[in-house]
Amino acid sequence: MEAVEHYNTRAIYRANLVENRIHLDTNKVRHWVDELFAWLFCQKEQYISYTIFQHKEVELRDVLKGFFLQERIPATEAQTLSGLFFARLGVIHNTLLDDLNAVLEFDPAAKSKDEVLLAYPGFFALSVHRLAHELWKSGLQVLPRIISEYSHSKTGIDIHPAANIGKRFFIDHGTGIVIGETAVIGNDVKIYQGVTLGALSVDRDHTFKKRHPTIENNVILYANATILGGDTVVGTRSVIGGSVWLTASVPPDSQVFHKAENKTATRKKKDLVQNFSI
Repeated sequence: MEAVEHYNTRAIYRANLVENRIHLDTNKVRHWVDELFAWLFCQKEQYISYTIFQHKEVELRDVLKGFFLQERIPATEAQTLSGLFFARLGVIHNTLLDDLNAVLEFDPAAKSKDEVLLAYPGFFALSVHRLAHELWKSGLQVLPRIISEYSHSKTGIDIHPAANIGKRFFIDHGTGIVIGETAVIGNDVKIYQGVTLGALSVDRDHTFKKRHPTIENNVILYANATILGGDTVVGTRSVIGGSVWLTASVPPDSQVFHKAENKTATRKKKDLVQNFSI
């Protein structure tokens, strides 16, 4: 009988005993994100009471302060950062309302704001990104990443919290979208499922360089387009077709399409597959 390797419990413990570890409760962070989203758009019937609405703000702010403390931020600074974040929520909310109106303007399937708020993963992912991005700008790294990865797991849309996204951003369907850390996206951009705004390499020497593309205003990126590289710029009003692979810049008002050839032939009866199963 093969010998079972004996693991030294103390060795495992010591290997993980690192100073200044960050111990954030990811489940609590996820709950906070959902509660904040619901609060921002008064999605709970109880928020018809302004008093309850105010009390919830205090609760959400206190929880955020607790996250800051778990990120090893001193108590006084944690209090300040929490206050500054909530002071910025008015601006973020207005930006999100513009995003929501863009969905209603561009998606004929969207019939109401409530439908978008309750059933559109693209809008949820964008909302969470704008919140995580605000925290990222405060100098935090772990908390914004946890928030972004929660959105990723819930929607299938992967947006790094450092990515810069302009106003009236419209995500249609959304599944499989990847937007990298140093991506810059202008205003009134529309993006469809499966689009990747990625890097040409994952070399650690490029950590502090711009690795992801710039998408200028009024660009449309259709399904499964892949645009790579920090020097790649898609000029304003350009249209990038489905399944395009792009690693070089294109000027304003460009149309870039992937040319695929489909051949259709009439099958003979003897060619028909019988008893086919998977």
